[in-house]
Amino acid sequence: MARKKIALIGAGNIGGSMAHLALLKGLGDVVMFDVIEGLPQGKALDLSHAGPIEGFDGNVIGTNKYDDIAGADVCIVTAGIARKPGMSRDDLLGTNAKILTSVADGIKKHAPNSFVIVITNPLDAMVTLMQRALGFPKNRVVGQSGILDSSRYRSFIAKELNVSVKSVHAMVLGGHGDDMVPVRSSCIVGGVPVEKLIPAKRLDEIEARVRNAGGEVVALLKTGSAYFSPASAAIQMTDDFLFDKKEILPCAALLEGEYGVSGYYFCVPVMIGAGGVEKVIDINLNAADKKAFDESLSHVKDIVQAMNRVLGVA
Repeated sequence: MARKKIALIGAGNIGGSMAHLALLKGLGDVVMFDVIEGLPQGKALDLSHAGPIEGFDGNVIGTNKYDDIAGADVCIVTAGIARKPGMSRDDLLGTNAKILTSVADGIKKHAPNSFVIVITNPLDAMVTLMQRALGFPKNRVVGQSGILDSSRYRSFIAKELNVSVKSVHAMVLGGHGDDMVPVRSSCIVGGVPVEKLIPAKRLDEIEARVRNAGGEVVALLKTGSAYFSPASAAIQMTDDFLFDKKEILPCAALLEGEYGVSGYYFCVPVMIGAGGVEKVIDINLNAADKKAFDESLSHVKDIVQAMNRVLGVA
């Protein structure tokens, strides 16, 4: 059986990390695309030299031509500028909207049957733009957001309680921004609700850190944004799609009535399998979570409307 083909649109830090993970996990052959000449080619060559050490046989190439992504099963989009200290995800809107419009043209022409995962920020607006520009059905265009945010939540809780991250289950929903919604009632540690293990005031502090975790990384790096964790999140989605795992993950999906939301990409639990986003999973939100959910949605609507103004869309 021929190996699957994974196209990474953007060969920066996230792209390079995703390529490494995809090869290590044996997900398929990898094509790294970037507009910077030499960057994807150099990273691909370096990765190929790791094959004999790590024992992977997947092919990896770097390219500056969209032609080379032809027939890709999965396209993961990270193209765009990254945040700098003091910037919000929304500050990237104008520049990245123009970049993703061009990316959509390349994918639509050369990989028209692919499953498309968007990572570029501001995520909620960029995945909206991508689906609109591609014209693909909603199940084949999804945004990576809540997997990363939920992982940060789980990481902080695990450290607070000094337990394995595998013992912590949690979910962060809503927009991928400073008003994301860590669903406290979903956070379970070894079968025990987190509220029975950590005082409410301390949980407030941890959840505030979750909302600002991306900014915390940006402030420390000074010259870029997070890349290891978002790469891992997108590769988990790729794995679920390629191997039809039907895992339930928090992702930015286009909602058409679910959760009372219509016409917007918003992070909710979804089932990912060979059909892409196969199902939106409804969960009950308590009053506090629902209020935060609605506030986050309001911000997503604002950023989508701002994008429409930038692009001159009515």
